[in-house]
Amino acid sequence: MNVYDVIAETSLAGKELTNEQAMAVLDCPDDELLLLLHAAYRVRKNFYGNKVKLNMIINTKSGLCPENCGYCAQSIVSQAPIEKYSMMKKDEIVAGAARAAELNAGTYCIVASGRGPASRELDIVVDAVKEIKDRHKGMTVCACLGILKSGQAERLKEAGVDRYNHNINTSSNHHQNITTSHTYDDRVNTVEAAKASGISPCSGVIVGMKESKEDVIHMARSLEVLDADSIPVNFLHAVDGTPLEGTNELNPRYCLKVLCLFRFINPTKEIRISGGREVNLRSLQPFGLYAANSIFIGDYLTTEGQEGSQDWKMLEDMGFEVDLEPLNREVAKALT
Repeated sequence: MNVYDVIAETSLAGKELTNEQAMAVLDCPDDELLLLLHAAYRVRKNFYGNKVKLNMIINTKSGLCPENCGYCAQSIVSQAPIEKYSMMKKDEIVAGAARAAELNAGTYCIVASGRGPASRELDIVVDAVKEIKDRHKGMTVCACLGILKSGQAERLKEAGVDRYNHNINTSSNHHQNITTSHTYDDRVNTVEAAKASGISPCSGVIVGMKESKEDVIHMARSLEVLDADSIPVNFLHAVDGTPLEGTNELNPRYCLKVLCLFRFINPTKEIRISGGREVNLRSLQPFGLYAANSIFIGDYLTTEGQEGSQDWKMLEDMGFEVDLEPLNREVAKALT
């Protein structure tokens, strides 16, 4: 049994990886990468078989954000030439759900820029979600609206929101190097507020923002503690005009090692290959599905994604099956 099989056994047994095991994953020699992927696939297959969950984003409000996040083209410090617009109308958001249904996306993600939703913006989302849940039975609706104020999570839950996304993005130690307009704890508290309201928590990271490998391990462990049901793993797509413009620390092999680490540390959770997969994993995108069990289809917030037909072909060629069943916390918990 090689070191990666031992790590897989540890993960399958529900035991915590040692720091040495976690670092061994990220330091895996490239000529042992297939052994690592096989070990991660053992864990992924045990809990999710060969199913892949599809997610689609709609950017309901673009730019106009007062936060200073260094990775984001929509932030106040960004000079990126992006389209900027205020909150969409309810009918536009509802129409996006119909498009998601056409693409067999089991989860529809309603995203808006800004520190957090104003009352008028929340009203629009609440009304849209009610109509979406009425029209598309079984569709999982995720909201990503920023830091929530008291009572807002409860309103979203009552409207029918299944999941709330608020990424920790990076480690607590590295957070101040990425943004200073809100704290790491602000993000954690919003995830906890979603959980307290009965909404499934979704929280993930952005890898490639000049963090250390220790930071990456800390991120994976922090999400285990947060008990996030869905974990989007983004790989930095450094947009010109943002403070992180020109940052290029990643290669496809390291990205695969990161996905394996998140699978081992969060074995029962939905691990989603998210923004930046096309530009960072490149030709190795299919291998990511040996560790992850979820992807976004279509475009991201301000960057283009892979053509949908290519994603479907990739899944078909790899022998994976699209998961049309909506995820809920009870099912996820039952797997443990």
